[in-house]
Amino acid sequence: MSASGLCELCSINEVVDGCDRCGRLVCETHYDEETGLCTDCLKQAKEGDGERPRQDPDRPDGVDTYEF
Repeated sequence: MSASGLCELCSINEVVDGCDRCGRLVCETHYDEETGLCTDCLKQAKEGDGERPRQDPDRPDGVDTYEF
């Protein structure tokens, strides 16, 4: 991402990416690369507000181990 400025959550650190859910521009501290969410949205998603973080496309059902 090509953005400059200060994090919209802490207003201290430089922006590194934007949240895929809310669109806030956030610093490395407030961005979760695995989910693409800011820490606020990640917390809400974990609390079960109905919207889940994006899943790994290689594991469409969210399961990382299969047993036969």
